[in-house]
Formats: sequence, structure tokens, C-alpha cells
Amino acid sequence: MAAASFAPALHHRHRHRHRHYMSGCSPPNSGSLLVSRTWFISRKPALSSTFWVLIEPTKTTHGQLTHCSPSPSSPSTSPEVSAPTAESCINLGLSLFAKGRVKDALAQFDTALTLDPNPVEAQAALYNKACCHAYREEAKKAADCLRTALREYDLKFGTILNDPDLASFRAMPEFKELQEEARLGGEDIGYSFRRDLKLISEVQAPFRGIRRFFYVALTAAAGISLLFTIPRLLRAIQGGDGAPDLLETSGNAAINIGGIIVLVALFFWDNKKEEEQLAQITRNETLSRLPLRLSTNRIVELVQLRDTARPVILAGDKETVASAMRKAERFRTELLRRGVILVPVVWGQGREPQVERKGFGLSPKATASLPSIGEEFDKRAQSIVAQSKIKAEIRFRAEVVSPAEWERWIRDQQKSEGITPGEDVYIILRLDGRVRKSGRGMPDWQEIVKEVPPMEAFFSKLER
Repeated sequence: MAAASFAPALHHRHRHRHRHYMSGCSPPNSGSLLVSRTWFISRKPALSSTFWVLIEPTKTTHGQLTHCSPSPSSPSTSPEVSAPTAESCINLGLSLFAKGRVKDALAQFDTALTLDPNPVEAQAALYNKACCHAYREEAKKAADCLRTALREYDLKFGTILNDPDLASFRAMPEFKELQEEARLGGEDIGYSFRRDLKLISEVQAPFRGIRRFFYVALTAAAGISLLFTIPRLLRAIQGGDGAPDLLETSGNAAINIGGIIVLVALFFWDNKKEEEQLAQITRNETLSRLPLRLSTNRIVELVQLRDTARPVILAGDKETVASAMRKAERFRTELLRRGVILVPVVWGQGREPQVERKGFGLSPKATASLPSIGEEFDKRAQSIVAQSKIKAEIRFRAEVVSPAEWERWIRDQQKSEGITPGEDVYIILRLDGRVRKSGRGMPDWQEIVKEVPPMEAFFSKLER
């Protein structure tokens, strides 16, 4: 289970994914954009590009798991053991959750919420309760729990984006609604996610605030000037001795009115562009979290390929994608020189029945192939050794994990570009993870070889 920057997972026993509820610990302050560590979960750190900023982890110590009910051997005189508390119920719920006893874990989290929890305990109970509902495919209940945690207990939205236990929830319409609410901000969802998005937006468009200042200042100046011009215009219309020139006065009034209209229009246009930019940042953040399985069976998030590969997403029906892959083989050598890695996404693949899993998170085999989790991962992720290792594992093709999430992102991207969702499309990403080029149908590989520079070229360095 768990507890974006531009995020954490439960750590199950024997799989380095067993979560702990920590006694006497306060939530750490997040020093990152969009992604923060929650106090009650130990999670791998997130990497982000323009939206992928390296997130510094917060050191946490794992508290001892306690239970709501006393053990048979415990003395009956011990009030701390016999009296259930919010903390002990959460710990017991996490223990049951790790064993796959979802219904029992859910009951413990519900109980914790009735035992006068402090804000940190309430956040833990609500978030883990949402993970239980997500596992049971109860998307509306999961969304309600997360909405409450976001609004009342300062849960970071990046946590929801990054938790593998919520992968099924992120592929549902309820998640998109929640994400849109968080992007717009408001009393019902909180402003933290929107505030973080705006910080990234200001980095990308640093002069927007200055422009808005001038829009407001010049509009105010034109308005004041118009206030003085209107009486003069009335006197000019009435005529008589000492009346101002009508043509000149009306010209001044027209200039002021026209200036106000233009400046107000520019102000609203800038606001609209900002909302479009925030929506694009949100999509890019979601894209950076999508998982891939490399040819070595190692599972990585797309953000971890930053600076080492240019993913080319091919989305369409099975025959179309297979045909495009065969054509790409003819240019394999040249495409590899350019860092291209093919990511086929077949429409409908995410709706195929999946084998019932036991427990939470990814399968043991998949989990074993995940990057190392914990504080030391940050050091390795930034080291030349770690980057070289991932680069060595990248081959010509990668397999998508959680196809439903990939499909949802591609359909959202199609809507933003005015393409009918479900059409065959290709999307080429830059080395920094942003979209370089996209289009209907499948790509012309010969044209891509001409347009995309080799990895060692100067223009490739500019993309990093």
C-alpha cells in the first residue's frame, strides 16, 4: 500500500515493500515539487524532468508494528497493549494488508478513524483505506478517501501519482476527475497540487507575472485617464466657449477604451495559456510515472530513461503496431544511434482479463526487477554507474506495464491535440521527456532518422 516534480509504496515483507506506521513521528517537510514523501510510508524517490526534478528523500525510521488486540501471552494489566488506539489499528491494518487480507485491513482503518486520530494518523488511515478500495475496484470510495486526505490532512497529490498500489485506480475515470479537481484547486480538494504546478509553470514562463503586472498597471492608468476624459468629452459635445475640441477629446477617449479592452483581453488570454500549460504539465507528470519493462525484465518508470533514450510510443490496433515495428527493424542501427526505444501500445490491451493477484503491489518477479528503494537509491540514481547500468539495459523495444494507464494518457494527449481518441498515433519524446513530435498513423522511420540527431550530436546535448 502506500501512504508528484514534478510518492511512496508499501514495502511488503520479503519483497522490500512492507509499510510501517511510525509512532511519535511527524510528517516531514517536502522539499520537492509535486512529489513528497509521506511519513508513514517508505518509498523509492521520484525523478522528474522539466517536471522531472530529482526528489530528495526524507529519512524515516520504521516503528515497531503493534496490534489492536493484546496477545494471549500479554499481561492483562497492561493498558497500553489491551486498549486499541488509532496507531495500533493502523499498524494491524498494514500487517493484514501486506498479507492480502483486504477486508480485514479495511475494517482496521475504519476503526482507526473512529478512535480520535491525530491529523497524521487520520491521513495514514484514509490513504491506506483508499488503497484497499482501489484493490477491491471500488473507485468511487477510493476517490472519496483521497479527496478527504487531500483537503483536510495535506496529502500530496504526487503520492497518489507514484503509488503502484493505486495503478488500477489511476486507470479509472474517478482518478481523472480527482486529478482535474486537484489541478484547478479549491476548498473541496485543497490548493497544494495547483500551487506546485504553478511553481513549475513559472519556471517555464518566468515573465508571465511581469506581463500580468503591466496589464493591470496599464489598465488602471487607462481607466484613470478615461475618468478625466469623460467629463471633457461631455463638455466638448455640449459645445460653447472654452469647450475642448470634440475630435481630439473623443480620440483620447477611444484610445483609453481601446487600450483597456486590449489589455483585459491579453490578461485573460495569458490566464488561458497558463491553464493549458498547467494541463500539459499534469499530463507530462503522469507520463513520467508510467512504467516500462526493459528487455532485461527490469521495470523502470519512464522518467528514469531521461537523458539516455528517446521513447517512441506507437499506439494502434495490433496489426498496425506490429507492421510499424517490422518497418522500424530496417532502420534499427540508425535508430539505436539516436537513442530510440520503441514502446508499442495496443488498443484494448488494458482491458484484457488479468490473473488475480494475491497481496499488493507488483508481482514478486516484477518487484525484484524494480530499482532499489530507499535513501541509497538517490545516490545510485545520480551516479554514473547507475546511469550506465540503465543505459546498458535499454534495447530497441520496451514493454508497457499497466496498459490501461498508458491508454488513458494517450487518449488525453489526443484530446489536447484535437485528435479523435482511439485513432492510430505515434508520439516521439525528447531526451528530457517532453513530447517532441506526434501525428496520426505510424511514423516514417526514414524521416525520423533524418530529423532526430544522433546521441553524440550537439543538438542532442541541448535536449538534455
